[in-house]
Amino acid sequence: CGEQFAYVDILLNPDIRAELPAYANWPTFPQLWVEGELIGGCDIIIEMFQRGELQPLITETAAKYKEKDAE
Repeated sequence: CGEQFAYVDILLNPDIRAELPAYANWPTFPQLWVEGELIGGCDIIIEMFQRGELQPLITETAAKYKEKDAE
């Protein structure tokens, strides 16, 4: 994606793996979260990528944080 990101390896965190589906109201993994908002699972992310919607979301979000870091 060309931007910094963070991830959680749910295979190494069984508590998160157990609780996140209920918290997110989304039963499957992987899940993409941007600024604390669930964007969706694998199918949705692939669709967004194919429609050209994913990279702008990532780029715009990263730009917000670059601006904050520059202040």
